[in-house]
Amino acid sequence: MTKEEKKKMVSHLIEFFVVGLVMGVFEDLLAIHFATDAQITFHTFEVAFWVALPFAIISELLVDLKVFRRTFLSKKKSFLSSESKKGRF
Repeated sequence: MTKEEKKKMVSHLIEFFVVGLVMGVFEDLLAIHFATDAQITFHTFEVAFWVALPFAIISELLVDLKVFRRTFLSKKKSFLSSESKKGRF
């Protein structure tokens, strides 16, 4: 992997991590607003941020890494081909 490819991959990961984190915080704040009578304060935002952070990290590590996709897809293809040979698909 060249330096340019590594730089592109890292920027891709950071970009999607930030977007995922922002969307997770926004989703948590919406849920808090509609499900409770709590006011949205800085403390509420802080709690939503800390709740969304691990999910953003996990989703980046599991879903967006090319290595995971390559591994998952190769296992899925081998599973589907073995199942189709058995006449299940």
